[in-house]
Amino acid sequence: MTAATVLVAGGAGYIGSHMVNALQGAGHHAIVLDDLSRGHRDLVVSGSAFIHGSIQDTALLDQIFTDHRIDAVMHFAAHSQVGESVTAPLIYYRNNVAATVELIAAMVRHDVRRFIFSSTAAVYGEPETTPITENHPLRPANPYGVTKMTVERMLSDCDTAHGIKSICLRYFNAAGADENGRIGERHDPETHLIPLVLTVATGQRDRISIFGTDYPTPDGTCLRDYVHVTDLSRAHLLALDALLGGGDSAVYNLGNSKGHSVREVITLARKITGHPIPAEEVGRRAGDPANLVAGSDKARKELGWQPHYEQLETIIETAWQWHRREAHHLVS
Repeated sequence: MTAATVLVAGGAGYIGSHMVNALQGAGHHAIVLDDLSRGHRDLVVSGSAFIHGSIQDTALLDQIFTDHRIDAVMHFAAHSQVGESVTAPLIYYRNNVAATVELIAAMVRHDVRRFIFSSTAAVYGEPETTPITENHPLRPANPYGVTKMTVERMLSDCDTAHGIKSICLRYFNAAGADENGRIGERHDPETHLIPLVLTVATGQRDRISIFGTDYPTPDGTCLRDYVHVTDLSRAHLLALDALLGGGDSAVYNLGNSKGHSVREVITLARKITGHPIPAEEVGRRAGDPANLVAGSDKARKELGWQPHYEQLETIIETAWQWHRREAHHLVS
């Protein structure tokens, strides 16, 4: 496949930075656009063009599309904290929906017709059945999920009206870090289970909380489908190849199709880190489904996607390598 120039919105964030790394490795040219409100400049791998700015800045977008022959756009610039979306919904509608309108409008003005969207399993809400397939009803339970669903619908409408071909990739629980330890997960505040557990092992937290132990699962704690961030990046590369090859718009789930409990994550983290990782059992959090596991057969069949990091232990090991490095830099 011919090398492409890809505008990566939000390329200084967790998943976006891994995507930029993957694009470089595949011989593509990445142009990173990030306002650094939640991203980190040091996570952008060297050799990538970096532009400090927002996808809401229409003049900047016009300048980028004028100065560069953009073949495709990848969008990782959404806010993604479920709890925050409930307490501050307007921030999410402004950043995740209104700003995306400006990005797509700039694509229309400059005749760019390929778009790969970082979506989420949150569009499904409380699952009726598991594993969850792409034809499951979309009933998001929080504003974050609603904003992602809204953009998916907008992309479908823009395909009809403007011929923009899009692939929406619905992630389940992104986890892990690049194997070389150069980039990884850094959020403030952190809300994801694996990094929270590992920051107990690095001494940055005293203990981990287990929210609910009475779920209808084998050990009473929630089950989640963890998918390695590098495998997510590979799926985006395959989606890019599909669109560059003239492929049609599509939606795919991305997960390992295996559920792992909160207790299982903590037990494996104790084994990998050698740290006792104290845990306290507390009440359920509102809105936490008992079981979220992806049905990813469609992505495997149509995109040829095959996760390389299917074992939870391997996923946690790569994350641990990154978090040890981060903790060392904080104290040095």
